[in-house]
Amino acid sequence: MEKERLPEYSKSQLALRNGQDKPQVWIAYKGYIYDVSDSRLWKNGMHYEHWAGQDLTEELKDAPHSDSVFSRFPVIGILYVNHNL
Repeated sequence: MEKERLPEYSKSQLALRNGQDKPQVWIAYKGYIYDVSDSRLWKNGMHYEHWAGQDLTEELKDAPHSDSVFSRFPVIGILYVNHNL
């Protein structure tokens, strides 16, 4: 699927995909939403001190890995941010 044609999800929709409220484990990075459900490192929606269901863009700068790690996971959506709020 082309990234321009991906569905948009709000932060509240993303928050439900935390491995607890719903079985999906999603995270966002730089406006894209990744499905990390099949990763053993995101078991139960947690990866070290990071919780799934949120935008991890700012937190990546403290990670011991680069953003190339996201290439392992499918992009399943775009994080919709309402700038009018």
